[in-house]
Amino acid sequence: MGVVGSCRAALKEGKFLEYHDVLYLNQPEESVDGYTNAYLLKLAGQVEGLRSTAFDAAVKNMKYRDFVTASQKAYERAGGAEEPDGPGTPTAVINDKRIPAEVGGVLQDGTAFTQLLQQIHANPWEWEATTL
Repeated sequence: MGVVGSCRAALKEGKFLEYHDVLYLNQPEESVDGYTNAYLLKLAGQVEGLRSTAFDAAVKNMKYRDFVTASQKAYERAGGAEEPDGPGTPTAVINDKRIPAEVGGVLQDGTAFTQLLQQIHANPWEWEATTL
């Protein structure tokens, strides 16, 4: 189930953002999948109020396996024929249009992304003309 499933379990507990921050700050080396259930639960212990019988069981028993599988398939579809393994991260799709990779940095800038979302809200089907 890994990271995606444990994040989904954290969402259920109302602690997604806090857990995401802890995971991000404690990333294992990318050459191996260091996100074992034991490690995910250990990190969850750093988020006040997250560890519970329900959360632990969701992680250990892969409660959100279907969600994880559906998410992976959607990610792969988003890459299309050119990127059958997925479009890469970070990626955002708004109104069926992907934010171009060359301006993808906007996804990591809270102020810029907020401004983009406000512009899209004002003109939802004309966002491609928005200045990124």
